[in-house]
Amino acid sequence: MDLKRFLSLALCALFLFSMVGCTESAHVNRRDLGNGWEIESSMPLQYATQFSVDYYAGGYKLICLSDNSRFLIVPEDAEAPAGIDKDITILHQPIQNIYLVATSAMCLFDALDALDAISLSGTKAENWYSENARSAMENGKILYAGKYSEPDYELILSSGCELAIESTMISHAPEVKEKLLDLGISVLIDQSSYEKHPLGRTEWIKFYAALLNKESNAEALFVDQVGFLNEAAAQENTGKTVAFFYISTSGYAVARKSGDYVTKMIELAGGNYIFSDLGDPETATSMVTLEMEKFYATAKDADFIIYNSTISGELKNLDELIAKNELLRDFKAVQNGNVWCTNQNLFQETTQLGRMILDINRMLVQDDPTVTRLNFLYKLQ
Repeated sequence: MDLKRFLSLALCALFLFSMVGCTESAHVNRRDLGNGWEIESSMPLQYATQFSVDYYAGGYKLICLSDNSRFLIVPEDAEAPAGIDKDITILHQPIQNIYLVATSAMCLFDALDALDAISLSGTKAENWYSENARSAMENGKILYAGKYSEPDYELILSSGCELAIESTMISHAPEVKEKLLDLGISVLIDQSSYEKHPLGRTEWIKFYAALLNKESNAEALFVDQVGFLNEAAAQENTGKTVAFFYISTSGYAVARKSGDYVTKMIELAGGNYIFSDLGDPETATSMVTLEMEKFYATAKDADFIIYNSTISGELKNLDELIAKNELLRDFKAVQNGNVWCTNQNLFQETTQLGRMILDINRMLVQDDPTVTRLNFLYKLQ
């Protein structure tokens, strides 16, 4: 075979292969039922990019996620339509007896006044900072059914659970997902951690509202957070730098990766994260562990410190901070009294990210020494 003919055949094969790949990709990502039904309307989204909701006649809703999973919400007392694509998971309303493992979603259910849709939790009562969630577990309305990697299958089955809402951590225990599916329990993996914009995470309240027929409630709650964001973003950048970290029990500094949603909140609040290129942007890891000397070289010059208490516990004063490592005494923010600490509920308050951004802005711009506590931050003295 001459070279020209060989190249021609090779190009044809490549073309056919690419067409097959495109067809498969289009199929798994397409936002239709596959039976000819036409979309009547779609949920408007301002920041979220990891899900979509399309509405059909009769109250049917198709929810598509960025992991290519699709869920058809069927109205109460209605039947699933015939001829839909086989990969679509059917969920009948009312959706109840949920096994909720994705901790970031609990506050969204709470804000929608929908905790009664949850019967099982992947987090123990003492680890919830949401008062309503903790109270529901202490009163036996929500039972602990094991963490994502070790669920109590017997309890899950006996509770009548039909839907498990997992975090992306389930990718580390794929056998659990398979077991749940084998038991007839639908598995939905919350993709909110992949949202690039902080309010993209908050906008997931609309996702859960679609499951529960509470869209109008969600819109009002989301608009409030957009208002807080706009208030902070309307001001000019302060030029102030911020370090966000905690000290591990091994003595390492654990800082947020540059460009993640926490550092984005700092930027939206009018500050600048002290690390411009920390961590690998291609990985999903949100934190980077550094030897203290390496961390010190950059972070010592930060105008403000926000100490992350969600991992190692809340600090009472500057002495407790410095006790973690004497090098912290030399930090500019420590010497100038610009050290703040997060409340431990920070990462369980997905509904309040707009207010958090405004808190950071107020930390940066206020010059009243008597202001020592904000909604999610408090000053170390």
